[in-house]
Amino acid sequence: MAKHFFKYHGAGNDFILIDNRDANFQMTDANFIQKLCAYHTGIGSDGLILINQHDDFSFEMKYFNADGLEGTLCGNGSRCAVLFAKHLGLIVDNTVFLANDGIHEAWIDRNIITVTIRPVKRGSELLDGIWLDTGSPHLVVMVSNLNHHKVAVDGPMYRNHEDMSPDGANINFVEQLDDERFSVRTYERGVERETLSCGTGAVAVALAMHQTKRTVKTKLKIEMPGGHLEVSFDLSSKGYDNIRLSGPASFVFKGEWS
Repeated sequence: MAKHFFKYHGAGNDFILIDNRDANFQMTDANFIQKLCAYHTGIGSDGLILINQHDDFSFEMKYFNADGLEGTLCGNGSRCAVLFAKHLGLIVDNTVFLANDGIHEAWIDRNIITVTIRPVKRGSELLDGIWLDTGSPHLVVMVSNLNHHKVAVDGPMYRNHEDMSPDGANINFVEQLDDERFSVRTYERGVERETLSCGTGAVAVALAMHQTKRTVKTKLKIEMPGGHLEVSFDLSSKGYDNIRLSGPASFVFKGEWS
């Protein structure tokens, strides 16, 4: 029997979206998810998202990395999931939904989708950068001449470094443009390559730049190869709260597999 899927992207970060309210998708089949996400031989995406039924929320978002394994929070994936939920008629222009790391709110304003991020503790110094957990673990490293930086070389080196946790982290290479704009390229674990954008990475960069006093602004523009994201936040006693991630998300195409 044919199974339907939809493909969306959030600032170039692309995902397979599946309506799984009937709970028929085999979530434990990592090999199959990996095949669906594979470029050239599959649908091609940075990850796969299931929209599950939930009694207490508009929906539950279940996220899997391109390697087929269940991931932590995906910021851009969350924004795509919200837009897909509107397509399914589950929401109108705002929602409260459940993700891998807990409860999130979201709002839709035309093609701009904003999601809340749970409070984040102050980052810690690690290797050449700042490590933070913004729903997913991230290392933020300052560089110069970002456009020519060898992300494909340095990304795996940091991601697999012995000083990292056993699961590693996403690596964000950052160049400051002015006091409210930062250019970023991200090497994502689970995808194991550079992606065009990373939502939780944008949040990590914004908070790290504020923590290290490279800016005093609390609303920052993060420019990534696939598009621009905006991060706003408040300072708290332990770190940061009232964090919001905003940016574009778009439907790409739909299809089916047998």
